[in-house]
Amino acid sequence: MSAPPLDDPDLPLAEMMTHWPQTVPVFLSHRMLCVGCLINPFHTIVDACREYDLDEIAFVEELKAAVSGGR
Repeated sequence: MSAPPLDDPDLPLAEMMTHWPQTVPVFLSHRMLCVGCLINPFHTIVDACREYDLDEIAFVEELKAAVSGGR
């Protein structure tokens, strides 16, 4: 099964972290509790950024850098 697009607004965090485990340190660096949270199968990047008052575009760029090995 191919991975969905990382910036898919409907992609649940749990699925994203399963496909790209290298994104986990990005969440941890922002002190986000999304890793291991029982809600992460239902929350998206949009939800998490709203919850933690983060700039969504900048956060997605950090995630993309982590996936590409640039973090």
